[in-house]
Amino acid sequence: MEISGMAHVILTAGDFEKSAAFYRRFLPALGMTIVSDDENVLYGVGARTAIGIRPPDAKHAGERFVQERAGLHHYCLRAKDRETVDEVHALLMELGATIVHAPEAGPWAPGYYSVLFEDPDGIRGEVNFVPGKGVLVDGGASFRQI
Repeated sequence: MEISGMAHVILTAGDFEKSAAFYRRFLPALGMTIVSDDENVLYGVGARTAIGIRPPDAKHAGERFVQERAGLHHYCLRAKDRETVDEVHALLMELGATIVHAPEAGPWAPGYYSVLFEDPDGIRGEVNFVPGKGVLVDGGASFRQI
């Protein structure tokens, strides 16, 4: 068996309106097309993947993401070059995102370069560039927490 990538990820936002406003600007800037935008979901498609944002159940409205809980740790989108990572960083600054780390090299693969940020709900996202096949350094032994 072999997969060809991730089809989509759906994020549940504690503050749907605030997060939807962020992703309405962020996703199209990455070349994604918003194909659904209503009170139940914001859904963008492009680059062989999709990202959706949905509101929480009423009992969880207003809650913020906690990275250390079971579930999603962060999502990462692959850029085609280092310049795109820098451009994404500039956009994130314009959008008022929390920047966890500005564009920098990482040890996970030769040439690894990424920006790490949090959306309005504190959900961590990353945009990275890895030249070539992106093989993990030392078979993953050099992996560190992001």
